[in-house]
Amino acid sequence: MIKRIWHQTISYLSISCMLLSLFSCGTDRNTNKDHLVFRYNEYANINTLDPAFSRTLQDNSVCNQLFNGLVQLDDNLNILPCIAKDWAISEDGKTYTFNLRNDVYFHKHERFGKDSIRTVVADDFTYSLNRLRDEKLAASGSWVLNKVDDFKAINDTIFEISLKQPFPAFIGLLTMKYCSVVPKEIVEFYGTEFRSHPIGTGPFKFKRWEENIKLVFRKNELYFETDEEGKPLPYLEAVSLTFLPDKQSEFLQFAQGNIDYLQGLDASYKDELLTADGKLRATYKPSVNMTTGPFLNSEYLGFYLDSETPEIQSKLIRKAINYGFDRKKMMMYLRNGIGNPANGGFIPIGLPGYNKSIGFTYQPEKAKQLISQFKKESGITNPEITLVTSSNYLSFCEFIQRELEKAGLKINVDVMPEATLRSSRSEGKVDMFRSSWVADYMDAENYLSIFYSKNFTPKGSNYFHFKNKTVDSLYNKAFMISDIEERKQLYTTIDSIAMDNAIMVPLFYDEVVRFTRKNVNGLGINPINMLDLRYVNKSLE
Repeated sequence: MIKRIWHQTISYLSISCMLLSLFSCGTDRNTNKDHLVFRYNEYANINTLDPAFSRTLQDNSVCNQLFNGLVQLDDNLNILPCIAKDWAISEDGKTYTFNLRNDVYFHKHERFGKDSIRTVVADDFTYSLNRLRDEKLAASGSWVLNKVDDFKAINDTIFEISLKQPFPAFIGLLTMKYCSVVPKEIVEFYGTEFRSHPIGTGPFKFKRWEENIKLVFRKNELYFETDEEGKPLPYLEAVSLTFLPDKQSEFLQFAQGNIDYLQGLDASYKDELLTADGKLRATYKPSVNMTTGPFLNSEYLGFYLDSETPEIQSKLIRKAINYGFDRKKMMMYLRNGIGNPANGGFIPIGLPGYNKSIGFTYQPEKAKQLISQFKKESGITNPEITLVTSSNYLSFCEFIQRELEKAGLKINVDVMPEATLRSSRSEGKVDMFRSSWVADYMDAENYLSIFYSKNFTPKGSNYFHFKNKTVDSLYNKAFMISDIEERKQLYTTIDSIAMDNAIMVPLFYDEVVRFTRKNVNGLGINPINMLDLRYVNKSLE
């Protein structure tokens, strides 16, 4: 143990010296055009540029630069006009009528004919939503239309959606990238390759994608939105992404000034950037800006309940893991206090339905008692579970591993690449896994959909294969209730049932943490951590 600590200390000192050198000496980059290009790294990689399949935060962030929908969110998660300049909802809450702008163009493409451009019309939304619900396509986002009865173009600028039943959160669903408008002639020309040849209406247009290496967008000169002074958006000329899978390498690129933006914290550099209480260290204040804000993201460990492993099937063991480690201590040591310990349920702080009393607190003796009870009832003297994680959350899993070992449970920690873990989790190939859930819209329903039995993976997001008749009944009932206080009570009840069954281990409710170079301006922050580059500009360093 002493040898290991000494080795880590030497490593941290080496990194510190290297980074101090990088920040003090600067770089010899040619900055003539640097202020026109926004550069960042996406360590978790990109799966697709097709919004119908954009299910991860990183996919949403790139699709947000390329595509638009009827409506959009601002940084406070207010729903604003986008391609629809306004809308009306019928008295019975079932019909939504959208009036579209007539000055929105798809990105230039030769398939559009003589001028290589085409105006967006209401029929494009008919096509896009029909494509989204096409069973043959099996789009990840098809579920957002589950409550939709029909939709149609009244004319070129009026689009109507009819619901099967009132659903107050529906307008929020339409802000998701799944509901982006795409052009029929381009999608049908590329087929499945539309994922790597996207044509949308967004502030940036696709230029080049070398998978696992680089992704480049260029400014859309025909973009329809302007700033408050009437100046065309976006300000930048280009966006350039790299895909270094190692967070420490990503940080070094940021330190050298080769990338402009660093998202989140990682054990490899958090102590270099932050003090123990989560403040930016004085060394980096001259070169770096740090921005934090609420993040509607629940980090958790999940159990695959259809597993044949006795320990996974046992509620005793699942509850023991929940009781067996100190979340507050974990956050202090592993996140420098950034984020909130998840002692409540799955619904995070900030959403109606959150309740701090329905989760688990640190009770090590209770954990030991439950594990002992499992041993006695099952006859298994040495209970053991394998937990699968990505490298970026290894420190959290090892912390839990050490704490549960004290209670009598052996946890083996396996590390997989993020993309492989996502695939294995969806296919039910891992018994216990680390994951996260980011709110797509301001209603707790999108959290509780993960407990609904009809959403079993791989067709839905119920990675646990949890099935409970009461949960299903309450989940469906919530759609019929417009009063937020009444829905809130139902949401809390559903969450508490899931917690009572211990189908997951909530770890923490996250905070958005963004680091930018000092010359980056206009990059906002929002509770769903969506990257919006429309208003970003860079000054010469």
